[in-house]
Amino acid sequence: MHLQPHLTRPGQTGRGRIGRYETASHQISRRGLLKAAGTAAGAVGVAAALPAAPAAAVGYAHPGLLHTGADLARMAAKVKAGAAPYTAGYARLTANRHAQSGWTANPQATVYRGSGSPQNYTILYNDLHAAYQNGLRFHVSGESAYADTAVAILNAWSAKLTSLAGSADRFLAAGLYGYQAANAAELVRDHAGFELERFRKMLTTVFSPLSERFLVGHNGAVITNYWPNWDLTAMACVLATGIFCDDGARVEQAVEYFKSGSGLGAVRKAIPVVHDDGLAEWLEAGRDQGHALLGVGLMGTFCEMAWNQGIDLYGYDDNRFLKGAQYVAKWSLGGDVAYTANTRAKGAVGGWSGSETASGAAGVDPAMTRPIWAMIANHYTKRRGLSASYLTRIAAQAGPEGGGGDYGPNSGGYDQLGFGTLAFTRDRSTTSAGGSSTGPSPSVSSSLSPSPSGAAASDAAASGGSAAPSAPAAPTGTEAAAAKSGGLASTGSTDLVAWTAATGLTALAGGLLLLRRRGRPRDDAEGRAAGEAQ
Repeated sequence: MHLQPHLTRPGQTGRGRIGRYETASHQISRRGLLKAAGTAAGAVGVAAALPAAPAAAVGYAHPGLLHTGADLARMAAKVKAGAAPYTAGYARLTANRHAQSGWTANPQATVYRGSGSPQNYTILYNDLHAAYQNGLRFHVSGESAYADTAVAILNAWSAKLTSLAGSADRFLAAGLYGYQAANAAELVRDHAGFELERFRKMLTTVFSPLSERFLVGHNGAVITNYWPNWDLTAMACVLATGIFCDDGARVEQAVEYFKSGSGLGAVRKAIPVVHDDGLAEWLEAGRDQGHALLGVGLMGTFCEMAWNQGIDLYGYDDNRFLKGAQYVAKWSLGGDVAYTANTRAKGAVGGWSGSETASGAAGVDPAMTRPIWAMIANHYTKRRGLSASYLTRIAAQAGPEGGGGDYGPNSGGYDQLGFGTLAFTRDRSTTSAGGSSTGPSPSVSSSLSPSPSGAAASDAAASGGSAAPSAPAAPTGTEAAAAKSGGLASTGSTDLVAWTAATGLTALAGGLLLLRRRGRPRDDAEGRAAGEAQ
């Protein structure tokens, strides 16, 4: 059985070898797979969405997604004082065409992403970035016209959008634009005229159900079929929705998936190997640079949103994310990194199947960048006081970071909200907010009712601000059927930016993730992770 045509790279046949990349088409026994993904219902409209779990009403800190009240107050104060590099970061914001108060929304009832549909998702992500950028500009400048614009954009969409549709890429749309919508709305949730309850309804009936479904059923695919980015987009959407809507069940679902989920977005599967030099392999380093950068940015976004609610995932599993981010930073700067050859299974449960193997990290373009590094570098070096030389170097090279519209016209340039130089540059903290950097993270249950002594309050003390809002603010068909008919995507959206470096695909041997440390036995944590993969 040949692989589906849309799985091949440009210039690559369905069978053969190009460079380090090799493909084998064959039938795979279900017994040889990781936990088989379910064939959850795949209808894309609201009416076909799975019933959401009853919300556990809890009180989260607001604003409290990517930015706390202390963060927003710090940005405003630093820009007002003319402090570098905040002023350079703010200049990038004000120069962006999306950050202008004259922006007018163009809401759609149904948003399509993926082949075989009248794609219009570019309208959604442009409007969401305009809402976010206007909201951020309002908090720094104090000019209500920007908040009014953000509110108008978000209200227009919550009044009209009812469904997300298209190919498998609709799951990417739900994840990416769901977490971005929540972050944009968090900036103006208390502003006059904002339709808060209607926006909550849109998040919980249009965006989050698709992301929740993907984490459970993976579009009818074998569990290793989808790269970590697919899980990470869904995780970010569910977490952001949970926090925005004060829904503890969704927050717990997302956090537990990060720690021990069955798919490749779980931290020990996205970052499967820790080397003796302290760096940890990023699973998609064998795929291409662009998607590896996307994954680092998404995991950083996830960890930051959790941190602002007192949940330390940055430090989880002995700072595993730090080690993975350092690896990608070194590699993206042109440095040599170790790589463990591996193979992964792919395909649909009960349908077509195959495997892919990679034996080395892909090539890189040191000039390629995404606005992801300032947030991560500042957390580890300023909040935690840890050494992160590669993160520091690449953050300096990437700054001042822009946002959507500054990194090309395609969807890949809008995957991150950006503006990290303005938003995440911080003074060194003398506190240890969010939990120990090396110890276990606070339990999800203990984080459901954050206390004033949590991350937001500690950041406020470190920056000389308060945890209050910033000063300027005035307050179908089934997935299995889709898979068998060619609707299953195994390598990611073909609409992402055509990254220049693409040599080889990271994989999982025989459908099982091989976790090992070079030169020494696995530790207990890795042994447990390997056991979970069987």
